[in-house]
Amino acid sequence: MVSFSRHSHNAIAKWLWTVDKVVLFVAMALLAIGIVLDITASPAVARRINVDDFWFVRKQVCYVIASIALIIGLSMLKLKTIRRLSIVGFIVVFGILILTLFFGFETKGARRWISLAGFSMQASEFMKPIFIIVTAWLLDCGKKYDYFPGMAISIGLYGAIALLLLLQPDVGMTLLVTAIFALQLFLAGLPIMFVSILAIAGVIVLFLLYFTFPHFHARVDQFLYGSDETSYQINRAMEAFQNGNLVGRGPGEGTVKLHIPDAHTDFVFAVAGEEYGVWLCLIIIALFTVIILRTLRASLKETNLFVVYAEVGLAASLGLQAFVNMASSLHIIPTKGMTLPFISYGGSSLLSGAIEIGMLLAITRKNVSSEDKDLG
Repeated sequence: MVSFSRHSHNAIAKWLWTVDKVVLFVAMALLAIGIVLDITASPAVARRINVDDFWFVRKQVCYVIASIALIIGLSMLKLKTIRRLSIVGFIVVFGILILTLFFGFETKGARRWISLAGFSMQASEFMKPIFIIVTAWLLDCGKKYDYFPGMAISIGLYGAIALLLLLQPDVGMTLLVTAIFALQLFLAGLPIMFVSILAIAGVIVLFLLYFTFPHFHARVDQFLYGSDETSYQINRAMEAFQNGNLVGRGPGEGTVKLHIPDAHTDFVFAVAGEEYGVWLCLIIIALFTVIILRTLRASLKETNLFVVYAEVGLAASLGLQAFVNMASSLHIIPTKGMTLPFISYGGSSLLSGAIEIGMLLAITRKNVSSEDKDLG
């Protein structure tokens, strides 16, 4: 008979007693909302590309099942195993990022996707959580061992990743990775003078990007002056929120999905607002907020620096990406082709989100850091 007591040595029982069940439930709730919205938003997109109405839905369900397995599997691992997997994953994904520049296929003026074994993969999505863990490990080692240049190595790795992302080009992902990395450096004790210098340098880089990358230039101009096709999509999204009002027009009754090609990915938040109203939008925001606040609260009680750097980095990644997607749909910031974690359609987005939440659950498990003290 399987024992599920608190003191059981059974692996599943031990996991159930130590994992953050609230964050686990929130992640599952977001995945469920994503399926509901995909059923609503994707049929119109499917008709445009001449496939059956539920073609995207079936694929999304498969991705969700794989994501749930990934979340549970990763959340059972020890810190040592998480670190080792991240190091190996970094090498593999870094290589795929290089291959993408030469063998990836171009979409909307950018070469961000590559086809591997029949699966279209956006490597930058997977690099995000992996780099967060690798950076946390390097910064932790730098604190423990005076001879180990952890911060210098992490800065060098960041520079290489940023260069590969800009060559695609993917300015939005570069800025997201930069913000998360800067936060981890700040937590690691980077002097405030250097933080200020980096902030000023960041503003200068934004100006350079504006004048260097036509796609980025167009997005900013659209946000400031309102022109081009992207402006049309934003206007339709804003109309969707107005039509939805408080309680929404009802499942399947929205029209924004008929006018925006990316309604099931980049603008899925607008579909939620139109068909289910403000209340669902607020629920989605609240669910992401729960993940962030619970993670930050856990980090305040933690003494293992690796865990602190990793927790805050992963929570910031999920929170910032969710903010960028929702704020873009609401025309608060310039539009960026960035998915809403767990909710937007897409294998790379879902699986990378599953890696983030799985690793987050692993490193926030009760007593996990006391079981794993070595470098790994």
